[in-house]
Amino acid sequence: MCGRYAASRRPEELVGLFDVQQWEPEETLAPSWNVAPTDTVHAVLERPLKGAAADGFPPGPARQLRPLKWGLVPAWANSPDAAAKMINARAETVHEKPSFRQAFAARRCLLPGDGYFEWVTGAAERQLEEQGRRKRPRKQPYFVTPADGSVMAMAGLYEFWRDRTLPGDHPRAWWVTCTVVTTEAETTPLAGAAGEGPRSLAEIHPRMPLVLPPDRWDAWLDPAGTDPDELRALLAPPPPGLMRAFPVPTEVSNVRNNGPELVTELDAPEVGTLF
Repeated sequence: MCGRYAASRRPEELVGLFDVQQWEPEETLAPSWNVAPTDTVHAVLERPLKGAAADGFPPGPARQLRPLKWGLVPAWANSPDAAAKMINARAETVHEKPSFRQAFAARRCLLPGDGYFEWVTGAAERQLEEQGRRKRPRKQPYFVTPADGSVMAMAGLYEFWRDRTLPGDHPRAWWVTCTVVTTEAETTPLAGAAGEGPRSLAEIHPRMPLVLPPDRWDAWLDPAGTDPDELRALLAPPPPGLMRAFPVPTEVSNVRNNGPELVTELDAPEVGTLF
């Protein structure tokens, strides 16, 4: 799964990386090294512009950088209460699940990030738990990031939800929410994996965000792409070896902590993680 990630690139950089045509500087989000569910995040999407925003643009979809709330609320939901549970959508079933299939067919986006976090319980900690000597074993956070330092473009879906308890012109009458598409984690050996650390992404967690390479961005974002087989083909995992993983400070485990120090690569885990 993907339950926490880092996204520190400024919108000006994202605009260039993703060939964005329209964005609102007043909607700029601050860099975050500890993005958590229900946070507002940057998303790249394509849809027609409306009102004054459409002035000067040709008809048709425009690529936009938009702030969305992480945790998808289906259009048919009675309330947004389940948003925090809808942060991920499985690539294998996203086309058929009622919560995601409409968004998969028409509202796809990219969620830019630097990398994502996962937590590993070490063998020694697991043994203490089994012996009843520790009810909550300590976990070592790992940061998984593109090996070449490029942007991590996670496949995402977005949806609109109308709060019927508010008038239509109320600023919170419409919610725009998103979810991260996930896939099976790579089982191929990580570069430099040795010693006490995980030897593959699958050893860290069985699921991972579906990271789309640049050659799939246009097809994924294109709202005119509606062929189910072609869309599902885009969900194939990227070639192995694109990501690397390393231990980071345990301070990232507290969502209140935020700063570049949270993605500092440690020479060794802070919590024992002998596999």
